[in-house]
Amino acid sequence: MFNGKNILVTGGTGSFGKIMVKTILKRYNKINKLVIFSRDELKQFEMSQKFPEDKYPVRYFIGDVREESRLEEAFREIDYIIHAAALKQVPACEYNPFEAVKTNVFGAQNIIRAAIKNKVKKVIALSTDKAANPVNLYGATKLCSDKLFTAGNAMSGDIGTKFSVVRYGNVVGSRGSVIPFFLKKRKEGVLPITDERMTRFSITLQHGVDFVLDSLNKMHGGEIFVPKIPSYHILDVAKAIAPEAKIKIVGIRPGEKLHELMIPEDEARHTLELQDRYVIQPDFIWWDKKKFLIEKGGKKCPDGFSYRSDTNNQWLSVDDIKRLVDDFIVENPEFA
Repeated sequence: MFNGKNILVTGGTGSFGKIMVKTILKRYNKINKLVIFSRDELKQFEMSQKFPEDKYPVRYFIGDVREESRLEEAFREIDYIIHAAALKQVPACEYNPFEAVKTNVFGAQNIIRAAIKNKVKKVIALSTDKAANPVNLYGATKLCSDKLFTAGNAMSGDIGTKFSVVRYGNVVGSRGSVIPFFLKKRKEGVLPITDERMTRFSITLQHGVDFVLDSLNKMHGGEIFVPKIPSYHILDVAKAIAPEAKIKIVGIRPGEKLHELMIPEDEARHTLELQDRYVIQPDFIWWDKKKFLIEKGGKKCPDGFSYRSDTNNQWLSVDDIKRLVDDFIVENPEFA
């Protein structure tokens, strides 16, 4: 799919973006160009030390998804776009709601318009479990973004640009996530936990990257792809990282859920189950709902089905979490 093609990653210097860039350059040696689009010049400089332009088919593009004109310049001759740029910290979005809307909602709209104008072949956008029945602004903006990208397929018309979404849960070791937070706090001997009953979905950065690339290959346009991933209990994370530390219950933060949800019951009637994922199909007149039933061996989800972190049939044990923590420390020795 990528042979001789031009690929662009928004938010390319973030936690996900860096692993995506590394994976593409390692796995696909016949790409024509890989464009890193982000607004942080320092992070681009640091990435360019690892992937210099004279050795890799990489280009660095300073810009913000809030500016449609800049996106139009960046998207020239681009074949595939992976949209990872977002404001994603729940408390920060609650406190800065206008900024969250500008980046996550208006940014999505700008990407759709610029991609259609430049006749990009495919765009796949990253979403979150918090977009399903959202209770915080971050989740609400990502739900709106998901709807925009789905509708983008109707907007593109005969130009043919395809848009799809990938939705998954908490990424192990991403900035602001629980593992690096607990690793810092264990030195103090006390781990603050919002609620001891809390559960979350879990996915590694590499698994997320692989899933996005595979979904980009499989997409027809309009789907929301949801991987089958394990859940964990927050207390098990605490036991894996600092079993000797005291637990301090601090209460659920504004905009936070006790359990996460990736597929609500109301979307079950549009959802197909495949071996390694679920596919939420768009409710378009022109959409052939047999696509994944025939091509990928999918089956319809039953009425009343929902995909929740607390009723999941896959769980990480304390030992599983310890291995994830060890892998994270190897990649980030400053947390040792």
